Amino acid sequence: MQLERRQAIIVLDYGSQVSRLITRRIRECYVYSELVPASTTLAELQAKDHLDIKGFILSGGPSSVYDEDAPSCDPAILHSGLPVLGICYGMQLMAQQLGGHVELKHGTREYGPATIEVVADAEQDYATYRIFEGLKPSPEQTTHLDRPAQHTPLRLPVWMSHGDSVDRLPEGFKVLATTESNPVAVIAHPKGMIGFQFHPEVTHTPQGKELIKNFLFRVCGCEASWTPEKVIDETVERIRQQVGKERILCALSGGVDSAVAALLVHKAIGDQLTCMFVDTGCMREGEGEQVAETFRNHLHIPLVAIDAEERFLGKLAGVTDPERKRKIIGEEFIRVFEEEAVKLATEQGKISFLAQGTLYPDVIESTSHDTANTAKRIKTHHNVGGLPEEMVFKLVEPLRMLFKDEVREIGLELGLPEEWVWRHPFPGPGLAIRVIGDITKEKLDILRKADKIVIDEIRRAGVYRELGQAFAVLTPIQSVGVMGDGRTYGNLVAVRAVTTGDFMTADWARLSPELLARISNRLVNEVHEINRVVYDITSKPPATIEWE
Repeated sequence: MQLERRQAIIVLDYGSQVSRLITRRIRECYVYSELVPASTTLAELQAKDHLDIKGFILSGGPSSVYDEDAPSCDPAILHSGLPVLGICYGMQLMAQQLGGHVELKHGTREYGPATIEVVADAEQDYATYRIFEGLKPSPEQTTHLDRPAQHTPLRLPVWMSHGDSVDRLPEGFKVLATTESNPVAVIAHPKGMIGFQFHPEVTHTPQGKELIKNFLFRVCGCEASWTPEKVIDETVERIRQQVGKERILCALSGGVDSAVAALLVHKAIGDQLTCMFVDTGCMREGEGEQVAETFRNHLHIPLVAIDAEERFLGKLAGVTDPERKRKIIGEEFIRVFEEEAVKLATEQGKISFLAQGTLYPDVIESTSHDTANTAKRIKTHHNVGGLPEEMVFKLVEPLRMLFKDEVREIGLELGLPEEWVWRHPFPGPGLAIRVIGDITKEKLDILRKADKIVIDEIRRAGVYRELGQAFAVLTPIQSVGVMGDGRTYGNLVAVRAVTTGDFMTADWARLSPELLARISNRLVNEVHEINRVVYDITSKPPATIEWE
C-alpha cells in the first residue's frame, strides 16, 4: 500500500536553543513539520517521497551572517517559489542571500521584551501578506484621540534576542513593522517570503502561535490534517509494511511513551507482538505491578516480566559517570531482550524486531548530526545513543518523530487509561541516573521511598497534572544533623519539579512553601537515612531536567 504524502513545513536549524520549539508549535497546529540540518538542500528534501512540502522556516542561531563560516541556505530553497519564514538569524540570512545587507548596530540591539508596531502604509497590504490577519492589539494599546480607532497602528508585544540587524532590504521586500529601536522588525515580499526579527515560537511572544498559524494557513495554504487519528492510521500502516508477518518484542518501561508504542504495534500486528517489562532494580516503587495490571488485565496484551535486578546492578557497580550508566543500561537491555527472544521463539519463527518508545526530543538530545548539524549532543538516551553498535534486532520506533504532547493525545485516542497517559515521564535508565555517583541497592531503596513521598504529596496537593515532571534525587553529599537531641550524619536529597510542554525547555515549578515543607518533613521523618532536603530552582536551559 502506498502511503499518502503528508503536507509538511520544513524547519532548517541554524543552531538556536529553541529551534525545536518551532517544529513543536507547527505540530500543535496539526501540521506536520520536520527539523533538518541547515545544510540540507532542496533536492534532498524533494527526494523524500512522503513529504508534500508547503513552505520553509529558517530558525534563529548564534552566528552572524557576515562571519566567514556562517551557515547558509541552499539558494534553491529561497528561489523555489514556496513560502519562506525567516526568524531572527533566519530573517537576516534570507535578506543577505537575496541581496540585502546585515550589520551590527549597537543602537538596534534588542534582548528581551519589545513591542513591534505595524507601519502605517503596511496596513493596506494585509490582504497581500496576511501575516497579521486576525491578531489583537496589545492590551495596553490605546486609541489616539486625533484619529479613528481603525487607523491606530497594530502594536504587539514580542520577544527579541539579536545584535545584528537588516539595514538594507533585498529587492521587492518592504518593512511591515518596526520597534522603538529597530526600523526593520518585520519584512515581507509579496511572493510569501517573510522575516521576523523576533521569536514567535517562544511563549514570551503572546500571539506568536497566531503568527505561526497565519504563516501555515494563510500564506502556505496548509490544512490541519496532522491529527491523532491521521498519525495513528499512518503509523500503523508503516509498522505493517516494516514488520510484515514477523514477530516483535516491545520494551515497556512503565511510562506513557513505551505504552503508546506498544498499543500502536498491537493495533498494527496483533498477536505478533509480545511486550516485555525488565525490572532492572532501578524502577520506582510498584512499577512492575502497575505495568502488569494495565497490560494484562486492562489492555489484554501479552506481557513477559523479567527480574534482572542482580544482573543490572552487577554491571553498574562502581560506575559513577552518567554517560557510562546510560550506555551500560542501554546495552544490557538489548542483551536481555536478545536472550529472551531466543526463549520465546517457537514454530512461528524467531523474533526479529524490537519496538521501543523513542521520542523526537530523545533523538535530538542524543545526537549532533541526526537532525541538525548545528546542534550539540546534550546527553545520551539509553534507547538512542546508548544502544550497542551490534545487535540482532531491527528497531521499530513508531514515536521517533513525535513530541510528548502528541504521544499523549494518541494514547488517549487508543484507549490508554488517563492515569497512565498523564504519568510523569520516567527515564529509561530509571533511578540509576537519579542516584548521583555509584549505585547500590541500598541507595536505590532510599531513593524509592523518597520518590514515592514526593509524588504522594504532590498528588495530595492537586498539582500533579500541572507539573511536567517531579522526582527526588539522592546526592552523594552527607551532612550533619540533629534528631532527638542526637547528632546524625545523613544523606542530602534534592527535590526537582518542573513545568514544561515539550521537555525541550522547562522552568522550575513554584511549589508552595507549605507543600515543600510537608515533603521535607515526611522525607526526614520517614526515611531515616535522610536528614537534609533541598529544592532545585534551575530552569532548562541551563540545566537539564534530570540531574544526570
